[in-house]
Amino acid sequence: MAINVLGTPLQVCSTEPMTGYYRDGCCNTDATDRGSHVICAEVTDEFLTFSRQRGNDLSTPRPEYRFPGLVAGDRWCLCALRWKEAFDAGVAPNVVLESTHINALQYVDLAHLLEYQHQQ
Repeated sequence: MAINVLGTPLQVCSTEPMTGYYRDGCCNTDATDRGSHVICAEVTDEFLTFSRQRGNDLSTPRPEYRFPGLVAGDRWCLCALRWKEAFDAGVAPNVVLESTHINALQYVDLAHLLEYQHQQ
């Protein structure tokens, strides 16, 4: 069973749109996930623009990769280093801690994730 950054069972991030490295709704990972798609984030327009400017367009649908394209408010399993890059630039989206895989802590401080914790 996968564990989140709080030390409890990993919860679903999103099924609408379907997210995750395995497209199972969770930010699960393994050694083949070179991007470490482990941070469950609620994306914002500001973050989507930032990501597009960095060469990763998350807004445009890519059906061949089962990727619907994101809009502000969608939850998505982000690459840990992209989230950290956005954090360093001051445009990090909020995160859902219960749905963020513990492996995120290899890249990002828990204190930073707590600072951007999604408020339900």
